[in-house]
Amino acid sequence: MSLRDRFLALAIVLVWGVNFVVIKVGLQGMPPLLLAGLRFALVAFPALLFIKRPTLPLKWLVAYGLTISFGQFALLFWALSIGLAAGLASLLLQAQAFITLAFGCVLLKEKIRRHNVIAVITAGAGIYLLAVAQGAGTASLTAATLLLIIGAATCWALGNITNKVIMQNYAVPTMSLIVWSALVPMFTFAVASLWIEGPQTIAESLLNMQWHNLFSVVYLSLLATIVGYGGWSYLLSRYPTALVAPLSLLVPVFGLLSAWLLLDESLTLYQIAGVVVIAVGLVINVFGQRWFGRQAEPASSLAR
Repeated sequence: MSLRDRFLALAIVLVWGVNFVVIKVGLQGMPPLLLAGLRFALVAFPALLFIKRPTLPLKWLVAYGLTISFGQFALLFWALSIGLAAGLASLLLQAQAFITLAFGCVLLKEKIRRHNVIAVITAGAGIYLLAVAQGAGTASLTAATLLLIIGAATCWALGNITNKVIMQNYAVPTMSLIVWSALVPMFTFAVASLWIEGPQTIAESLLNMQWHNLFSVVYLSLLATIVGYGGWSYLLSRYPTALVAPLSLLVPVFGLLSAWLLLDESLTLYQIAGVVVIAVGLVINVFGQRWFGRQAEPASSLAR
C-alpha cells in the first residue's frame, strides 16, 4: 500500500471513529431512523443532479445500498435503541473485518496469507481487551443485541464484497456509486421511520431541529459516508480485502479516544493495552508481507 493510501486509510478510520460520538450527539432530540434517513438524503441530494448514474446492473446498486448502508445502520440503530452501549457497539461492529476476510476467501477465492492471519489474531486480541473493559459492569450485551450487532457487521462485510465485485467488473466512478446507491437507504429509512417512529415524531423532530442535529447530519453524510465510504471503496478496488478490511479495527480506537477527548470519558488500563495490541496487529498486516518475504529470502537462496 502506498504512503498516500495509508494516510487515506488513517483519515477514514479517524472519521469513522469520531462518528460514534457524532451519532450520540445527533440522537439528542431526534429519533435514530429519521437521523439515518436524513444522512442518506443529504448524500443523494443535490449530488445526483450533477453526477451521472453508474453504468452497472440495478441489482448491484440495490445490493450495495441495502447491505453497507441500510442493513448495517438499521441493525446498528436497532441494537442501540434496545440498550446496547455505544462504545460496545463500535467494538463489536468491527467483527466485519473478520467476516469480510472469510467472505473474500470463500466468494472471491482470495488468498489469506500467514501474516494476515497473525495480524487478525493479534488485532482480535486487542478488540477482546477493549470489549472486556467496555463490557465490565454492564448488562447491555444480551442475546438480542449481540445478534443485531453481528447482523450489522455481516451487512457491512457483504457491502465490502459487493463493492469489490462492482469495482472489478464495472469500474464505475466511486462517487457515482456512493451517491446513487444512497437512494436505496434513503427510501427504506423513510418508510421504516414512518412506520416505527410515526409522522408526528418526525414532524416534531424536524420542526425543533437544533444546531447539533444539523451538524450530525452534515458530518454523517459528507464525511462519514461520501469521504469515508468513497475512500474505502477506492482502497478495496486497489488492494486485497485481507489488507484493507482489518484497518477498520482502528475505528474503536479512535472512537474511545474521541469519547475521552470530547465527552470526558476515562480510559482504563485494559483499553490502553487493547489500543496498543490493535496497533501492533495492523502494523503486521500492512508490513508483514515485506517482513516475511525478507525472512524467506535466505532460505530460498540456500535452496538454490
